[in-house]
Amino acid sequence: MPKALLIIDYTNDFVAPQGALTAGAPAQAIEGRIAALAEQFRAAGEFVYLPTDVHVPGDPYHPETKLFPPHNVRGTWGRELYGSLQPWYQQHQGEQNVTLFDKTRYSSFAGTPLDLWLRERAVDELHLVGVCTDICVLHTAVDAYNLNYPIVVHQDAVATFVPGGQAWALNHFKTALNATLV
Repeated sequence: MPKALLIIDYTNDFVAPQGALTAGAPAQAIEGRIAALAEQFRAAGEFVYLPTDVHVPGDPYHPETKLFPPHNVRGTWGRELYGSLQPWYQQHQGEQNVTLFDKTRYSSFAGTPLDLWLRERAVDELHLVGVCTDICVLHTAVDAYNLNYPIVVHQDAVATFVPGGQAWALNHFKTALNATLV
């Protein structure tokens, strides 16, 4: 059965030193691993999904407006994929097994067609990478668990703002969501 790699929110605003809401050096350090996994999955004919946060500045209906500064605004440098992932995506975006899509909530499933796409393609294992481990990666993993997808989290390809959040989330994936940590 097919597998899918979800590269969650790996954008300039979340990763680059000058990003609006950057996770900084820990997120920058995983760039090579994420790019390698993207190519590994694509070359094997597996699915690569890039659920990518998108916002409208000052949106009075979005709960994040009160929590965080403006970030990942459509059409800006901040919303572009970080580092080598951007040219990789530009090279492969026309391929049937590589899909970038908008998400407006922490979970890659909330308000998106992701579950439908995965079921249509008979995907039976989700591999999660990206940022932030204890926010968007976590909420995606919780929804995946509740939808009965086996979850694999690549510890060397997730990062967040604070070390405590990273350790807590990795433990939660394993002990509460039955995820495999590799």
